[in-house]
Amino acid sequence: VAPTTPVCEVPSSAMTGTVVQMSCKETEGSPPSEYQWYKNGVPLLEKTGTGSARAANITYTMNKKSGTLLFNTVTKNDAGEYFCEASNGIGLSQKCSVKRMQV
Repeated sequence: VAPTTPVCEVPSSAMTGTVVQMSCKETEGSPPSEYQWYKNGVPLLEKTGTGSARAANITYTMNKKSGTLLFNTVTKNDAGEYFCEASNGIGLSQKCSVKRMQV
């Protein structure tokens, strides 16, 4: 079953240095969807090793299975327009509407 449009939870504003968690979920897809977050239209990288993530200055953890995007300490650089895409290899992937977060 192809995924439906996911529901994205993105805070409209956050204080610098706080923990921010965004979530993305859709329940119709079978097999269960994987989720990809985008910031300003660019796909966010999944953190794999410590070296590459530190080099890329990645300040978040993205879980493709649960759809969460977690910032341990949010910075001004993390402000922007976020959306998420659900896909499970069946039918078209589905995106939620873009939401802007200010820091």
